[in-house]
Amino acid sequence: MSWLNRFAWLTAVATLLLICSGGMVTSKGVGLAVPDWPTTFGYNMFFFPFSKWIGGIFFEHTHRLIASTVGLLTIILAVWLWLVDPRRWVRMLGVAAVAAVILQGVLGGLRVTMLKDEIGIFHACLAQAFFGLIVVIALVTSQSWRAVAAVAGRGKSLRVLALTTTAFIYLQLALGATMRHQHRDLAITDFPTAYGQWIPDTSPAAISKINAARDTTAMSDVSAAQIWLQMAHRFGAVLVAIGVIWFFLSAQRDKISPLRGLSTAWLIGIVVQLALGAWTIWSNKAADVATAHVAVGATMLGLGVVICAFCLRQNETLPAFSYRLKSDPAIA
Repeated sequence: MSWLNRFAWLTAVATLLLICSGGMVTSKGVGLAVPDWPTTFGYNMFFFPFSKWIGGIFFEHTHRLIASTVGLLTIILAVWLWLVDPRRWVRMLGVAAVAAVILQGVLGGLRVTMLKDEIGIFHACLAQAFFGLIVVIALVTSQSWRAVAAVAGRGKSLRVLALTTTAFIYLQLALGATMRHQHRDLAITDFPTAYGQWIPDTSPAAISKINAARDTTAMSDVSAAQIWLQMAHRFGAVLVAIGVIWFFLSAQRDKISPLRGLSTAWLIGIVVQLALGAWTIWSNKAADVATAHVAVGATMLGLGVVICAFCLRQNETLPAFSYRLKSDPAIA
């Protein structure tokens, strides 16, 4: 493993940590604990007194510092790629990563200054896409990427399944971000049923009855749209689980070890993720549980991106991505 590849994986891990930090900020509802941006209560962000890192300020300010670190790592990674990697498309991935991290920072700031939840949703979705991009960069600078290049496998038959499942995972993350950024109580408080039914009754009379019951426990009122948004997230989880299990069973018949191992990790991930999803509801959206749910979701997306890349690589569907096999100590 080259130092460039190690640094790329370090950037990916830092990005995952940033996503976890953002999930904690949203879960605790402290996104506006620091009301100004890019300063922190008028201070330069990097010189904000540690003694003032208390309560919600700690989570929001820490998130900003981690974001700044990820931004710096991304710039270094892009420059490093540009200097040593002979593949133009990989260098352009580095440039795209820098553009994405800058946009992400701007969106984070606008979320604070404009007080728009819609910006927060897009901010969360872009964070997941950016993580996937960094994972791709880490993968294609690895020895494993070159080792699989000349191997013929069943990736062509698995490609559509991998791409579809990964797309559903990203959609699930987007639905989850939409629910979190409503900053409200759980729309459905029981699991696996929904208000005692497998398919909830969302007629006006039923919603009135549900809200009357929620009022007795000081919970915010809920609308039919919010209930169906959470139901869509549940249905999506079922589709993702089917896709992951199907891919696992198919990949076990493949002779390519990366896909077998990755499909096993994907399967373990979906089991953990489903358990965390249920626990999030049973715990009434406890911040640490909800954040773990976000973190595993991002990891599932990262695994999906790697799996898709290997499926495409094995079938030579990315001829422009061929690696320069000539020995190069800078990227070996």
